[in-house]
Amino acid sequence: MAITLEEVRHIALLARLRLTEDEEARYTDQLSAILEYAARLGEVDTSAVPPTASVLPLQAPLRPDSVRPSTPTSIILANAAASQEGMFRVPPVLEENE
Repeated sequence: MAITLEEVRHIALLARLRLTEDEEARYTDQLSAILEYAARLGEVDTSAVPPTASVLPLQAPLRPDSVRPSTPTSIILANAAASQEGMFRVPPVLEENE
């Protein structure tokens, strides 16, 4: 499937590209080659291949869950601007009237 020079100009217009005549000719050839290759791929018989989302097996590289002690609160709050009763203290966000 060949693409025409007018189609390349239309695509360039839609993409807001300013192309020279040399670029228009080059893109006409290159886009035609891409479309021809895609058409050849469409001719491949894939009827025996099940539809898949990925060619790789579905394996998540996750570590096994294990119970571990958490970081002590004193270390977590050591760099906090303010803390109170083992929690971060932040300025109020909402007024009491709301």
